Amino acid sequence: MRLSNSFSGALRTFAYFMASGTHYQLEGVDYLKLYGKEPSAIEQVFAIFANVVELDENVLNAKYAEKRAVDYLRSYCDPEFEVEPPYKDWEIELH
Repeated sequence: MRLSNSFSGALRTFAYFMASGTHYQLEGVDYLKLYGKEPSAIEQVFAIFANVVELDENVLNAKYAEKRAVDYLRSYCDPEFEVEPPYKDWEIELH
């Protein structure tokens, strides 16, 4: 079974904005410095995105999955930022 074009596009778009430092929800957060230095933080971001995204033939909640993922990164870089609602265990599992 292959991933749908919808999911492939959502993942590609998310990866682009994460790698380019231009994700609109992370404006003002210097997260690019984590690449190569703290890869587990980036790994967790993509794990959250993959755990939260919902699919049928198409991606149903790409923007919500992105928000949950980038909220983790924002909280990682800014200890005063609180993720709301707090993560459920299944959202942050590494598979």
